[in-house]
Amino acid sequence: MAISRAQLLKELLPGLNALFGMEYGRYGEEHKEIYETEKSERSFEEETKLAGFSAAPVKNEGSAIAYDNAQEAFTARYNHETIALGFSITEEAIEDNLYDSLSARYTKALARAMAYTKQVKAASVLNNGFSANYVGGDGVALFSTAHPLVSGGTNSNRPTTNADLNETSLENAVIQIAAWTDERGLLIAAKPRKLIIPPALMFVATRLLETNLRVGTTDNDINALKNNGSIPEGYTVNHFLTDSNGWFLMTDVPNGLKHFERMPLENKMDGDFDTGNVRYKARERYSFGWSDPLGAFGSPGTT
Repeated sequence: MAISRAQLLKELLPGLNALFGMEYGRYGEEHKEIYETEKSERSFEEETKLAGFSAAPVKNEGSAIAYDNAQEAFTARYNHETIALGFSITEEAIEDNLYDSLSARYTKALARAMAYTKQVKAASVLNNGFSANYVGGDGVALFSTAHPLVSGGTNSNRPTTNADLNETSLENAVIQIAAWTDERGLLIAAKPRKLIIPPALMFVATRLLETNLRVGTTDNDINALKNNGSIPEGYTVNHFLTDSNGWFLMTDVPNGLKHFERMPLENKMDGDFDTGNVRYKARERYSFGWSDPLGAFGSPGTT
């Protein structure tokens, strides 16, 4: 439906002092703190995880050398979505000198709506990361205590018992990440990089990562998390996380959480010959997901 004069009666009357409701600030591109971004030229993208070799056995004198087989572990698929929104202005509204104010105001609103949608979709990967209804290439949720390995073992990138963000849970996560293995059970040198939190945990995160001494104790102990540089990139707040108790660690494991950009944001306008209306639209195409689940560690908190 086109925006008509009937919807904007006040703008046609003299004495109107101000119009408001379209100029709110907006949060930035917070998805960039979580995802690696790559370009795509296909309708979808797939990434396959390979299993290397197991640890080398001892070769006894005179015996034959052992041979191992490399193989594929699993494949992650990214299906791009087209996100589009538009509006139109009637010919009569244009004739009554509403075109300039409407086009400027509503194109800004359109950009804000598109940006908001993108951040919601980006955060949904973490928001749904504990749900069995959203599985990755290895057949389990992003955050699981049992990511299956070719060797028959498992990796866990969440606490065995859900834990709120505190000194103990954060230290345990760092230790747990250090114990991750590859598909054949060989240790990998994985480390956390950055803590991702909802707004409700920003003060907790500041005390945990930025104070010199331990938090919540009368002991004169150093803050080991800060002293060891356990989370070198500190923390960042994501305002689109829906669980006020959930927290996440991004790790240095490559090919973890990814954002594929198939078509960047573009804006177009044209006139409709039959109605005389002017139409505007914004469109972009992208996908968010994960390839290697070891790119992140997460806990939903206890409530």
